[in-house]
Amino acid sequence: MATDPRDNLVAWLRDAHAMEEQAITMLNSQLKRLEHYPALKARIGQHIDETKRQEQVLQACLDRVGGGSSSLKDAAGKLTAMAQGMSGVFASDEVVKGSLASYTFEHMEIASYRILIAAAEAVGDAQTKAACERILAEEIAMADWLSDHMDDITRQFLSRDEAGLTAKR
Repeated sequence: MATDPRDNLVAWLRDAHAMEEQAITMLNSQLKRLEHYPALKARIGQHIDETKRQEQVLQACLDRVGGGSSSLKDAAGKLTAMAQGMSGVFASDEVVKGSLASYTFEHMEIASYRILIAAAEAVGDAQTKAACERILAEEIAMADWLSDHMDDITRQFLSRDEAGLTAKR
């Protein structure tokens, strides 16, 4: 049985909406715990604002195409993010592992938005395509920032840890 490409687009928009809900929870958890990494804390704060806007844009796309978001997927994403956030409490290198997780998550988001852009283009939904292109640019910028600062965050962690200072967050 064939599936209408629009149905796939709607399903993937729901997935992206849940993904952004998960990101908001995960980023807020990181932000609350960061103490000694002001540049990382500031960039995460900025990305939380971007992510909240992204979630609203996706909700508007879903409302426009008649798809609505998935409460179950949103809740599952938030639960997963809360578990990820709690796992950092027990890691002695929380900031390093958090940076790794964030970098990985950003690349999953980048791939998701590239898929959404291709699907929107295939079904002729120019509004969704444009919205996802704007979001994609923000996700790439965050991934690039993390990439550009990963070495510094790691060195700062190692220096603090070696000096016996609180380094994990």
